[in-house]
Amino acid sequence: MKLSIVIPVYNEEKTVTQILDYVLKVKLIADIEKELVIVDDCSKDRTPEMVRACMESHPEAEIRYLRQEVNQGKGAAVNRGFHDATGDFIIIQDADLEYDPEEYNLLLPPLLNNRADVVYGSRYLGGRPHQVMFFWHSIGNRWLTRLSNLFNNLNLTDMETCYKLFRADIIKRIDLKEKRFGFEPEITAKLAKMKDVRICEVPISYYGRRFSEGKKIGWRDGFHAIHCIIKYKLLKR
Repeated sequence: MKLSIVIPVYNEEKTVTQILDYVLKVKLIADIEKELVIVDDCSKDRTPEMVRACMESHPEAEIRYLRQEVNQGKGAAVNRGFHDATGDFIIIQDADLEYDPEEYNLLLPPLLNNRADVVYGSRYLGGRPHQVMFFWHSIGNRWLTRLSNLFNNLNLTDMETCYKLFRADIIKRIDLKEKRFGFEPEITAKLAKMKDVRICEVPISYYGRRFSEGKKIGWRDGFHAIHCIIKYKLLKR
């Protein structure tokens, strides 16, 4: 079995080498192999050179580097990664060090035990380290999750989490439209409409970075998320 790790990057020269090293060092349970699918959303800094240097220093690793010709947004990069991934399972990994790749092994068991088809890593279930961050940011995340639950008849605790692990055949059935951060509520809404899909949550740790450290999501993305929650609930497919 193989896990495809889709890593969208955009101007991540400060952290991309470190996150790739972390991912490459992870030993997956059940002897699952790893495939790294790095999608560069037309970075303007040294991100491409640093990714290529990592690939050259790890010739034994299965690493694929894809570059968007123009900057389109995280959602577009993730969608391209989904399309090109060849693994049995697919997970999203941000390059900003907020999430710990060692915790892939917390998300995999429900899929391996045939208890779920999709696993969300929740920052709010408790039991894992959680860096203290902005009050209003956490309130916004929880409120968007509740709104998504209301529209989609779910009981998730963290709809906006980066760590979403899918069976490949499930996520490849979804036609994603959102190019920026709206893909998070879009994925959740479209999964909720797939009546045969079982969604599970497990607690994960979280080490959030500040806007001064390069965090890209803002309040405008929150309003667009509300729009997407309503939009993809009303669409028939």
